[in-house]
Amino acid sequence: MFLCFQVHASSLSPESIHASVTIPTATATGTHAAIDTFDMSKVPPVTAASRPGLFSLPFSGSGYYSFWDMVTGNKREKPPVAPYAPIALMTTPAYDIDFRYLDNPDHEKDIFDPVKRVHLASDWLLSFGGSFWYRYTNETDSRLNAADIDNSFHLLRTRFHADLWYQDRARLFAEFIDSRILGADLPPLATDRNHTDMLNLFTDIKLANVNNGPVYIRVGRQELLYGSQRLISTLDWVNTRRTFQGVKTFWRTPEWDVDAFWVRPMITQKGNFDNWDTQQNFFGLWATNKPKPGHLIDLYFLSLENDRNLPAANVLAGNILQGNSHVHTLGSRLAGNFDNFLYELEGMYQFGQRSGLDVSAFAVATGVGYRLSMPMNPQGWIRYDFASGDSNSKDGRSNTFNQLFPFGHYYLGFLDRVGRQNIHDINAQFNLNPMPWITFISQYHRFYLANDRDYLYNAAGAATLRDITGQSGSHVGDEVDFRFNFHVNRHQDVLIGYTKMWSGNFLKKTGTWNQP
Repeated sequence: MFLCFQVHASSLSPESIHASVTIPTATATGTHAAIDTFDMSKVPPVTAASRPGLFSLPFSGSGYYSFWDMVTGNKREKPPVAPYAPIALMTTPAYDIDFRYLDNPDHEKDIFDPVKRVHLASDWLLSFGGSFWYRYTNETDSRLNAADIDNSFHLLRTRFHADLWYQDRARLFAEFIDSRILGADLPPLATDRNHTDMLNLFTDIKLANVNNGPVYIRVGRQELLYGSQRLISTLDWVNTRRTFQGVKTFWRTPEWDVDAFWVRPMITQKGNFDNWDTQQNFFGLWATNKPKPGHLIDLYFLSLENDRNLPAANVLAGNILQGNSHVHTLGSRLAGNFDNFLYELEGMYQFGQRSGLDVSAFAVATGVGYRLSMPMNPQGWIRYDFASGDSNSKDGRSNTFNQLFPFGHYYLGFLDRVGRQNIHDINAQFNLNPMPWITFISQYHRFYLANDRDYLYNAAGAATLRDITGQSGSHVGDEVDFRFNFHVNRHQDVLIGYTKMWSGNFLKKTGTWNQP
């Protein structure tokens, strides 16, 4: 069993800082003649968040769009203009949140207006923001531990950022993070704590305009988020989030987003300033085409060089995904909706070398969904996710898919016991908006090993359980997830969740989990 309680609340939470200060254009003394100034209304040129898989169509029409709206009788004819979706998990990096609408003098006013889009002279723009979250979790039979220890704990996370622009030519962005865990029964995970560090620290320089779209280069520490987030995500569910350090160039037009990057993942060090992992190099090319509203096409090529030497015992046991590899991923994705019909298809193929073995692996994620034209905005998905496994680690080939840097939590069960490696997942999702400010999400998963001689891998990509004989079967288990998100007001969201997994033959026969 898994219970999660989250509150995102702060006087400087990103959800709350819908604010601006607009300084009138400077005038010539005594004449009121306008001085030519740079138009800052389109700064910064943010990247809109891509639709994930399992996306839903938002509630529309008249209603109370927050609990505070209902309490104050503020019934709206349509959703309010806001940069955030009304839900607690915010995978989008803070530097890509779009507050440009605040330059409209008719925007909805807020007490925190003075800290956003502060115009300094005519060519400079300064913004501040941040967030705080509190999360309580209670886990029964946590982490499949053999001692059958339950785990309950409290997570605290504080973020604060400053964003400075000179026209649209140069940017300096810095974001602080402090993540802490209290009262845990089991040792903290590496993703639970990071005391006083930088999540983002980079500069952007505009290089050119190409076909009416700006081209930038970004240098420094930066979060990455692409496509469905199955391979590259900020991983908002964990307390520390995920970040990288390196160089990225990107080009933005209404029809195309194109990125090329070389980065290294950051190593989280609780009491020291984080440093990048010199044994890993991650580079790639990602292009997103938007042929028409509501539809997208992702095309990408990614390479991960991991030069970490694995212990001989790992190689002997076939547990070889965490190092000694140069693996390339070629993939594409289609996603969108035709009115109320929702669809997605993503395919990924991997090749290269891993511990002296030739890599040939693949993954597929596909699903269809539909929104019913009924009260409470009901909609659902039926999906299938597959990632290949390896039947024999001594045959000269490695067929286990490597999930890279994913937001697996969103797709493969909120317990995080299953990763996108050696897995079949037959799953379904059902959403409701009982009121415009309440979102209910339920998921069902039925997990099978793709190859019953390979490992079960968790959401972090680590090998956890294995029966080398394959006699334990392939049925891992069945999981249900329930989430209620309450959009309290533009400052706070509360997320409450319950998750349970029933063990299949594989978990029962490996003898390490006591669920009935």
